Amino acid sequence: MSNGFQPAELGFIVTLSSAGSLSGAARELGITTSAVSKRLSIIEARLGVPLVNRTTRRMSMTPEGDVLLEHARRILAEIAELDQLLGASKSAPKGQLRVNATLGFGRLHIAPAISRYVLRYPEVDVQLQLSVDPPALTDDQFDVCIRFGAPADTRVIARRLAPNRRLLCAAPAYLAKHGEPKTPLDLRRHNCISIRQGDEAYGLWRLYGGKEAERDAQGVKVRGNLATNDGEIAVNWALDGHGILMRAEWDIERYLETGRLVRVLPGYRTPDADIYAVYPQRQQLSARIRTFVGFLGETFERFKEPGENGNQG
Repeated sequence: MSNGFQPAELGFIVTLSSAGSLSGAARELGITTSAVSKRLSIIEARLGVPLVNRTTRRMSMTPEGDVLLEHARRILAEIAELDQLLGASKSAPKGQLRVNATLGFGRLHIAPAISRYVLRYPEVDVQLQLSVDPPALTDDQFDVCIRFGAPADTRVIARRLAPNRRLLCAAPAYLAKHGEPKTPLDLRRHNCISIRQGDEAYGLWRLYGGKEAERDAQGVKVRGNLATNDGEIAVNWALDGHGILMRAEWDIERYLETGRLVRVLPGYRTPDADIYAVYPQRQQLSARIRTFVGFLGETFERFKEPGENGNQG
């Protein structure tokens, strides 16, 4: 390995970065802060460049430190995967698995799935990060990203986990007071709750009837006095009777089943944004990723529409 790096040193750099401070790294490694500082100084002296900008409370990686960190993560992942591939048993994955998902779907579905996954595979250490905006597909920070819609990037593998229908809904009290729209154009005279997320056109809802192609969708410019970038807040506003909401079926199905929300314009659909597990091509033989993505496929089997086999993507 160049510059005489050992896996333990690379692991030290990764731990130092994730901890965010020398004292935090010391707690995680079970050593003293002075020992962490000394170990870092030895590595920096050998390389001849500073790796960390030190301050009283926090630290940050220098540009050279960021380069080393990126390679350290990749090298450690490749070493762990080599161990896995050459191991006697591929049926028992182990090592670190870094997962990214959106806030709402991650909290409601991915986190519980991870809880069950590690019960089945206790030697896998899972780190889950939830974010509003998904990270770049070329970012090595995560092993698996849960995305809505198939990515166009051919450098990654995308397995379709489940369909993701977005439905129009409202509380019965709102519809009793304001009436129920009969056509998409009727939405223009209703209070519509908007969600600002990603690159979607704000306040423009696209609907099409029956099984018509998406290109025949009718765009309706809606308005309302409530908007947010958080889906859970928007659902709560709909439950409170403030207006009509467009939201993914996975997020509102429990309210539709209990009658707290009801479908609006059930004869019309919106463009789908199916749920995918996305990971780098080089990781397709990873036992951790293979078993985790397979486990998610089993978990979301109930979302499948009749006749689906779940192998698309």
